[in-house]
Amino acid sequence: MFLYAFSGANIKSYFQNEIGSHRWQRVPPTESKGRVHTSTITVAVMDNDDYKVVQLQPYEYRIETTRGSGPGGQHRNTTDSTVVITHISTGIKVVTNGRCQHKNKEVGLIELNKRVNDFYRTGHDVNNAEERRDQIGKGLRSEKRRTYRVKDGIVIDHITGKKASLKNILRGNLELLH
Repeated sequence: MFLYAFSGANIKSYFQNEIGSHRWQRVPPTESKGRVHTSTITVAVMDNDDYKVVQLQPYEYRIETTRGSGPGGQHRNTTDSTVVITHISTGIKVVTNGRCQHKNKEVGLIELNKRVNDFYRTGHDVNNAEERRDQIGKGLRSEKRRTYRVKDGIVIDHITGKKASLKNILRGNLELLH
């Protein structure tokens, strides 16, 4: 997979007509009988809306302390050193169980921040994957948007029905097909 990034005013609308399957027909230099080889390339145009890391604010989580369980003897049974931190909007809960309540709170907040960010990033990735899958389809030759015929030096846009010189298209003059 190749990824290219472009920036500028209205860049997404400029590449909007490139979405879908593109058929590339060429005669390889090693082909002695002149048979045409056909490849398919799929194009998706996505916004580069990078995921932003969430910084938790104190009003977004609830901290509770409790007595620990397990071995530890009298100290564990008499102090509230176990810290339970709950992210209110997602319900993600982190329990840290050690000797020092302050250290448990510090470690718990770091772990909660990590888990909440993983939760939100996963949803962001799923939305991007669905949008990309919708744009490229199955990549079949029958879903073609354009055909690039190298041997004849032409490009055919199957949506608009326009033809253009392959040289002009490779120079970046995509507007010839719009």
